[in-house]
Amino acid sequence: MVDKPSDKGAQGRRNRRTLIFAGRCALVALATVTGYGHDAITTKITFDREIVRLMVSHCGSCHRDGGAAFSLMTYEAARPWAKAIGEEVLQRRMPPWGAVKGFGDFRNDKGLTEEQLELIVDWEEGGAPEGDPKDIPREIRFPMDSPVPRYVKQIVVSGDTKIAEPMTLDAIAPKSVPDGAAYQVFAEMPDGEIEPLIWLQNYKNAFEHPFLLRTPVELPAGTMIHGVPSSGSIALMPLSTAARKHLTVQLEKPPLPKN
Repeated sequence: MVDKPSDKGAQGRRNRRTLIFAGRCALVALATVTGYGHDAITTKITFDREIVRLMVSHCGSCHRDGGAAFSLMTYEAARPWAKAIGEEVLQRRMPPWGAVKGFGDFRNDKGLTEEQLELIVDWEEGGAPEGDPKDIPREIRFPMDSPVPRYVKQIVVSGDTKIAEPMTLDAIAPKSVPDGAAYQVFAEMPDGEIEPLIWLQNYKNAFEHPFLLRTPVELPAGTMIHGVPSSGSIALMPLSTAARKHLTVQLEKPPLPKN
């Protein structure tokens, strides 16, 4: 049987009312999940005192007004993302870095220390309190990524590789590393000494940055580089005059203000 036009109109109105009611229910549920006005506060860590400083120093180059990503520089902007922030930092996906902290030491390291990670997680799990606005730093200076020094030479490593000539290693650059791959790369010196170089983990090619050693490493001739599969590759960058100037500037940079 074919519905009359009037029947179709009535049915359409009923369907529309059903969709509107379902949408309102969804919004109420979403507000219940994301709302934060009634979360129990169980931590003394606050956004205005501790967290904003971490956001500025480790996230501010991207997550700010005019940056490459949405701002996290105010409590109002960051609070709805509190649970996501906690998860992202725990998984070491943010700040985007791509290497395990403590295996090798890098002057352009953006990763959080264990103490900093604990502060963020304590804040998020403790109800993500705002704190007192008077604790917000009076002067905020966002870190800017320094230009990468120009490297004239590089040694591409794929599989176990022996260094034929001595070199002063200043940087490591992923060349062929699949997203999500894990490479634990170390140098075995001719005398048997082991030097950790880099442990790539949760790496993404979108990062597109080299890892600049805080202290250049001397690799004698005959040093073996282990940990790079034959299906992948990394580049070892020898210290150059430009890289030496970059190293000096990086080590002489003043710290961000505490207040």
